[in-house]
Amino acid sequence: MAGLGTDHQHRMKLLACNSNRPLAEAIARHLDRPLTQAKIKRFADMEVFVEILENVRGEDVFVIQSTSNPANDHLMELLVVLDALKRASAKRVTAVVPYYGYARQDRKVGPRTPISAKLVANLITKAGANRVLTLDLHAGQIQGFFDIPLDNLFAAPVFEKDIRDRLNGERLVIVSPDVGGVVRARSLANRLDAQLAIIDKRREHAGMSEVMNVIGRVDGCRCILIDDIVDSGGTLCNAAGALIEQGAVSVAAYCTHGVLSNQAVERIEMSPIHELVITDSIQATDAVQGGTKIRQLSIAPLMGDAILRISEERSVSSLFM
Repeated sequence: MAGLGTDHQHRMKLLACNSNRPLAEAIARHLDRPLTQAKIKRFADMEVFVEILENVRGEDVFVIQSTSNPANDHLMELLVVLDALKRASAKRVTAVVPYYGYARQDRKVGPRTPISAKLVANLITKAGANRVLTLDLHAGQIQGFFDIPLDNLFAAPVFEKDIRDRLNGERLVIVSPDVGGVVRARSLANRLDAQLAIIDKRREHAGMSEVMNVIGRVDGCRCILIDDIVDSGGTLCNAAGALIEQGAVSVAAYCTHGVLSNQAVERIEMSPIHELVITDSIQATDAVQGGTKIRQLSIAPLMGDAILRISEERSVSSLFM
């Protein structure tokens, strides 16, 4: 449990929106702080209504909201809350967005297509956020889409501890499911003093992938796939099959954000993946909770420590040293 000085006990407030109330409550418990009372509801036509039920004038307010499914509703909720806090004269408002939706639309993929990650950054800034705290952005360049400070945390220390606790002494290979994730996989491999392998794949259509080749030796090893987002699960399942074909003893997957849309849980259950480990950056659906191969790790201590450091004007990057 983190401790707070008297001045910060007065200044810092935590406010939870509706996308992931359990995570917000866990962060509040870690910081030994109550959640600020607020009314966030819908009118009959589903418009968002917000009323902050406590005085926030001159306060340092942290709004906790993942923009997960339904992404548009949760994004609009966040924007309206930010506007309410700005108009209530909060001294500083930090948007705590454990899962940053629209992050996969970070560049133009063809003529006349949007860069939605930039649009969302503009909306959050204009709505009244003074800074942003998020976790494992899909693309690092999204940090440059904001003209306000942004802290991008990493789930790697949480994953590292879990892997050491469960697989210490095993012959491990950390595997990136695509070329774009090599930096993330290499960082974890270095932390664990493990070997690195890469899946070379070709994506034919959005949401579908075809594994082409395994770069690196995995024969006789326990493989750990590492990624930031698991959505349909197709990439991970195809990669796991390729690794088993190359002689891997077992394949586990560690992914920060468990989007797991449509039939993803069933796909994981039917795949060669031994276990999928995700964080609680997105509230688990009934399907995820019912999955026999899916396990969640809490990021509440990590997010809580970062919130405290921001409030006390201390280094956030030192959390990862």
